[in-house]
Amino acid sequence: MSDKKFNTWQHPYTPNPKYSKRVAYFCMEYAIHQPLKLYAGGLGYLAGSHMRSAYELKQNLIGIGIHWKYGYFNQTSDEFRQMTVQWQARNYNFLEDTGIVVPVYVDRHQIYVKAMYLRPEIFNTVPIYLLTTDIPENDYLAQTITHKLYDGDLAARIAQSIVLGIGGAKVVEALGGADIYHINEGHALPVAFYLYSKYRDLEEVKKRFVFTTHTPERAGNAVHEMWLLEKMSFFNFTPLPEIRKITQVEGDELDYTLTALRMAKIANGVSKIHGEVSRKMWEGNEGICPIISITNAQNKRYWADTDLVKALAVHDDEALLKRKRHLKKRLFETVGDQTGELFDPDVLTIVWARRFAGYKRPDLLIADYERFMALISRKDKPVQIIWAGKPYPLDQHGISTFNHLVRYTQKMPNCAVLTGYELTLSRLLKCGSDVWLNTPRRPQEASGTSGMTAAMNGSINFSILDGWVAEFARHGENAFIIPPVDTSLPLDEQDRIDCQNMYDILENEIIPLYYDHHDKWLEMMKRSMSEVTPYFDSGRMADEYYRLLYEA
Repeated sequence: MSDKKFNTWQHPYTPNPKYSKRVAYFCMEYAIHQPLKLYAGGLGYLAGSHMRSAYELKQNLIGIGIHWKYGYFNQTSDEFRQMTVQWQARNYNFLEDTGIVVPVYVDRHQIYVKAMYLRPEIFNTVPIYLLTTDIPENDYLAQTITHKLYDGDLAARIAQSIVLGIGGAKVVEALGGADIYHINEGHALPVAFYLYSKYRDLEEVKKRFVFTTHTPERAGNAVHEMWLLEKMSFFNFTPLPEIRKITQVEGDELDYTLTALRMAKIANGVSKIHGEVSRKMWEGNEGICPIISITNAQNKRYWADTDLVKALAVHDDEALLKRKRHLKKRLFETVGDQTGELFDPDVLTIVWARRFAGYKRPDLLIADYERFMALISRKDKPVQIIWAGKPYPLDQHGISTFNHLVRYTQKMPNCAVLTGYELTLSRLLKCGSDVWLNTPRRPQEASGTSGMTAAMNGSINFSILDGWVAEFARHGENAFIIPPVDTSLPLDEQDRIDCQNMYDILENEIIPLYYDHHDKWLEMMKRSMSEVTPYFDSGRMADEYYRLLYEA
C-alpha cells in the first residue's frame, strides 16, 4: 500500500541527462547532519557526502537506509572521565511517513517494513528512504530489528541486512523500480538474492547489481554459516543448492564480499591502493567481477568553512590566519567545556580523530614514553594534542585504549581526549587543528577520508602513506608523510619504526616549520587547501560512479 504522493521518485529537479539512469544506493548508515544520528563512522560520512553531491549534480539517484531508533550510541563519560555508552530514542519530526509498507521474512516469519522519507530540501540531499520495523504491525522482537545500528547480536545483524536489502528492494519497486542497485559495503547483500529470486538468472542480476567494498582486511569481511543465513531467510527462499551454485560456495560459510563480487557486474575499491589490495585479496577466486578504483571524497560545500575558502580565493593571508585562529578558539571552547583545560590558539595543535580501531593506532603517539613526555613538556615551541573517536560499543580493546589515553593524559594541561565524535565535533576538530594526524598500519586504511575535510579547513595532513593520502600528499609541500615501513615485519616492529619516524618528522620538521618559518607554514597550508579540491570533492566521486560503475 502506498500514498500516491510517494509512488515514484520525488526529485525536486529534472535529472541531468548525463545521470538519467535510475540508481538505488543502499547503505547501512548515513551521516547527513548532526540531528540525524544514523551513522557510526567513515562509511556513513562517505555516504552522506555522496547523497549531497548527487543532489548538487542533479543525479537520478535515491538513498535507501535504515531509521535507527537509538542511532549508534551517545558517547559520554563517567565521573572519572571513563567512556560510557548511552542509548537514546529519537523521534525525527522532519521525516515523513510515505505510507509504503512492504512484507519481508526474517527467520521464516513475515514482518513489515515501513519507509520514512527525508525530503531533499531538509539537508540538500537526494531523496532518502529510511526503513523501520518499529511499527504496530510487528511484534516487539521484530520492532527491535531497526533499533540499534550494528547490533551486537548476530541474528539481529543478519535481520538488519534482510530489512535493508530485501525490504529496501521492495520499497524501490514500490517507487517504480531502478536500473541499478548499488550496495555500499556488504551489509545489503540480500538485494542480490532478492533480484535473483525475481529473475532466476544470475546474468540478469549482474546487469542491475554493483558493489563497493571498503574493507581491505579479510577479517573485516562478514562471513556467516550458510545454514544460519538460510534459516534467517537471507536468501529470500531460493533453495540452498541453487544458492551454492550461483555463489560457488562449497563449504559451510558464505563470505559477503566474495559473494557480492560474484553476483555484481562490476565493483570498486575506494582508493587506488585499496583497489590494488582488493584485487590481490580476491585473485584466484573464480567468477568474480572486475574491481576498479573510485577514490572516496567528501562534500566541500558541507565541510569547508566558508570564510576560510573566501580568504584563500582572494589571497587574503591576514583574513585567512585571523579566521583560522578564531576557529581554533572555537574548538578550544569545547575542549574547555569537556575537560576544564584552556588551550592556547597560538600553540601548534595536533588532532588524532577517527573511529577507535586497533589498526588505526590511536595510541601510537604515546608508544615512546620518553619522546612523548619531552614533546608535551616543551616550554619553547609547545604542542597541544587532542584525541577523539568512538570505539565500537562492544570492542573492549578499543574502549580500553580510549580510557587508557584519558588516564594517561588527564593531568597534562596540553592534552585532551574528547567524547561525542559526531559531525559537529568532527567539523570543529578539522577547522581548529593545525595538524591532522593519521596513523593506520599499511595497507589497512581503505581510504581514510577525514584528512580530506581537514585539508579543506587549513589543517595539514601528517599521515602514514595509505588510502587517499597516497594520491594527494607531497611531503613538505602539501602534507607530511611518515615513510612506508616493511609490512612483512612483525606488527610490534612496524609500530616501533612508524613511531620513531613519526617523532623524527614532528621534532625536526613540523614544529620548527610552524614556529620558525610561519610564512612557509602558511604557504603549505594554502597549498593543501587549494590542492585537495576539486579531485577530493565528492562531486568528482559521484560523477565517476555513474560513468565507471553504473554505465559500465
